[in-house]
Amino acid sequence: MTEILDKTEQNYEGGQDRPLGGYVRILAAYGGTVAVAAAATMLAGRRVPERVGVMDILLMAACTHKMSRRLSKDPVTSPLRAPFTRYEGNGGPAEVKEEPRGAVGELLACPFCLSQWVATGYAAGLVLAPRVTRLVGATMTAVAISDWLQLAYAKLMKSAG
Repeated sequence: MTEILDKTEQNYEGGQDRPLGGYVRILAAYGGTVAVAAAATMLAGRRVPERVGVMDILLMAACTHKMSRRLSKDPVTSPLRAPFTRYEGNGGPAEVKEEPRGAVGELLACPFCLSQWVATGYAAGLVLAPRVTRLVGATMTAVAISDWLQLAYAKLMKSAG
């Protein structure tokens, strides 16, 4: 079986380093996290809502965007990524650029990759602790809107000067 997996990985890589084994572990961790959230939901006697309202979807989207970027690009959260990435320099405004090292590094340095985890956590929070989750969502949405206003202000100041 190991031989088949090794051959599959070699065929997939196409001469490049693709950490398929690491990806499998990340997928297993994600599945395990979802299973734990489902078990916690059942043990707490909570029920999944029939539908998710538009405002909750908007809060979830904005919060997921901000938290994913905060976790993957913010200089202050770089100690969380440092064991799995290598600093390359400044990225966008108030962001760093890092080279991932391995599958975990790819997950932690990629806001698109992290968004699945953040959104899943938010969804679990809506079931297990909806009031706190909505407060966190509103807070991170305010931060995201503030970021956009800061960027717009800087652009206006640059064009005025």
